[in-house]
Amino acid sequence: MSDLLAARSQMAMSLGFHIIFAVVGIGMPALMVVAEGLWLRRGEETYLVLARRWAKGTAIFFAVGAVSGTVLSFELGLLWPGFMAYAGPIIGMPFSLEGFAFFLEAIFLGIYLYGWDRVSPRMHWLAGVVVALSGVLSGIFVVTANAWMNSPAGFDLVDGKPVDIDPIAAMLNPFALAQTLHMTIAAYLSVGFAVAAVHAFMLLRDRENPFHRRAFAIALAVGGVAAVLQPVSGDFSSKVVARLQPVKLAAMEGQWETERGAPLRIGGFPDDDAEVTRWALEIACTAAGAASSRWRAS
Repeated sequence: MSDLLAARSQMAMSLGFHIIFAVVGIGMPALMVVAEGLWLRRGEETYLVLARRWAKGTAIFFAVGAVSGTVLSFELGLLWPGFMAYAGPIIGMPFSLEGFAFFLEAIFLGIYLYGWDRVSPRMHWLAGVVVALSGVLSGIFVVTANAWMNSPAGFDLVDGKPVDIDPIAAMLNPFALAQTLHMTIAAYLSVGFAVAAVHAFMLLRDRENPFHRRAFAIALAVGGVAAVLQPVSGDFSSKVVARLQPVKLAAMEGQWETERGAPLRIGGFPDDDAEVTRWALEIACTAAGAASSRWRAS
């Protein structure tokens, strides 16, 4: 195994592990805040018990996510020192801001976990809101750095070196909105349906259990709303790719030749030698200007 492949494999494994906890860190605080908000509004004790239990789960996932995220930060410098030396001055700001968001989340999560009987119910709920918002911001700042790698912005090149760096423009790169929107909604969608599935399983044993019925309703509502919004976000993201990286869109669709009205493909296996995508389900597209660029897989 080459050094490059080893570095990629290690980074992929670390990211694959961390993303689970990062997504939970975005979605779970929203569920516990909704549950506590319903308790404040309706006074039903079940919602309070639910918020307390979800808060404990959130704390555990937050702690593991913090450790795995720290590992990733070290890997960026150890495995990709050349890239970080070059791009660090450009995209260092979102990583720094993510650190602020992380500590803000940690502080208010501590208040939320240990402040049930120490602050007023409304202030306690507001602390949970801060946890939920800072978790979202933390994810957004990291994803903007990833978006920058798809559409570098905020600097000029002089003799191969970046100058006149504008970190704000780098964060607000052309891909930032599409990617952060899609990732945030995905977090709510996946966590909502995962939690709903757990409580649905428990309801199979006790269909009248009020705790699991309330939990299932909240989780399904959050996941359901996200499921409706995600296709809209995906359509927006694909249009951004089509406008800024048409070759990438052609690769995603298995499109080998430039043509107008190229079909959308579901599944299939690209054949490099014959330059066709076999066994794909093709959906005809008649929209004017739907053109794809020729690409060749390496």
